[in-house]
Amino acid sequence: MIELEPIGVVRSPRTDAIDDNWGGIVSRIELDAARYAPEALQGLAVFSHIEVVYFFHLVPEAKIEKTARHPRNREDWPRVGIFAQRGKNRPNRIGVSVCELLKVEGTTVTVKGLDAIDGTPVVDIKPWIREFGPRGESTQPDWATELMREYYSE
Repeated sequence: MIELEPIGVVRSPRTDAIDDNWGGIVSRIELDAARYAPEALQGLAVFSHIEVVYFFHLVPEAKIEKTARHPRNREDWPRVGIFAQRGKNRPNRIGVSVCELLKVEGTTVTVKGLDAIDGTPVVDIKPWIREFGPRGESTQPDWATELMREYYSE
């Protein structure tokens, strides 16, 4: 059994998990000040981007996918397994997003482009370090490129 306790919560103007247009969204991640002092974020502000791990708290157990489906229910895209896509109805409801770091103040981190709605529990924050990204070329299918075309538009 794995037990995770959120380190904080997302404060966002978005309250619905709409699929696109996350690029211009400015959000705050508020750490649990009862458990974390500002020192927990010391040194983070010098990074341009962070990786945020969060929990899709509004996905009901009954909606969790364990097999294959068409991404966004689009029949013109291939049926692929839940682990071959980034949909929110995942078995453990874990989301991961790389977003632009705008500022760090006290126990609050302000970011741009975080695709998490208001009230989302945050499990972890990590600085984005380019060497943890892909080594060499990366590839993806055309449907994934099409799906992401408007995802981070402003």
